[in-house]
Amino acid sequence: MAHSITITAGAVEVSAELNDTTTAEAVWNALPLSAFGNTWGDEIYFRIPVAAEPEDLQEVVDFGDLAYWPPGSALCIFFGPTPASRGDEIRPASAVAVIGRITGDAAQLRQVSAGMTVTVTQA
Repeated sequence: MAHSITITAGAVEVSAELNDTTTAEAVWNALPLSAFGNTWGDEIYFRIPVAAEPEDLQEVVDFGDLAYWPPGSALCIFFGPTPASRGDEIRPASAVAVIGRITGDAAQLRQVSAGMTVTVTQA
């Protein structure tokens, strides 16, 4: 069963839905989370207290995807190209497990800057 979550940073709030993977369930069970966000191009990421063996790693993701990045035990939120992107693709630093996607307006995440507190809660 998919789970609905809310991601908040400053005045920005977006809705998202986690998928039905084991990794997504581990993230759901760790909520609520709050951390200082890092940015890398049009990506926000931060370490989370989840150590998972992710399934179905991908080297390219879609606009609005939420992913788990195994090397950094991090939650990644993608809303555009990163420095590793080629052309219009959205490419993480290394392969990630997509665990959900933004259901609201992911473009508003461009207002979030590095160091802002990002909070993820069950909706």
